[in-house]
Amino acid sequence: MAVELTDANFEQIALQADQPVMIDFWAEWCGPCRMVGPIVEEMHGDYEGKAVIAKVNVDENPNISAKFGIRNIPTIIFLKNGEMVDKSVGAVPKNVLTDKMDNLL
Repeated sequence: MAVELTDANFEQIALQADQPVMIDFWAEWCGPCRMVGPIVEEMHGDYEGKAVIAKVNVDENPNISAKFGIRNIPTIIFLKNGEMVDKSVGAVPKNVLTDKMDNLL
């Protein structure tokens, strides 16, 4: 299961990671988020040991969402060395996300 990020653990897990990080910003009430969710879970298995695949519930963790200027969900951001290097907004196919992640490895 993808790592659940919160306001409390975000810096330690996402910003201090020594691997690329993909973060899915989502909410339970969001239909397109439910379409992307299984893709994120698959990628967690696909990239185990190579990257951190994580999720942020925007309703429960507004500080993280505000920090990255998340206005639409699902939004998926990609971090490398604690810096945002790529972003995808809306429901997209798995290959779009894997291409972005592969470019960071």
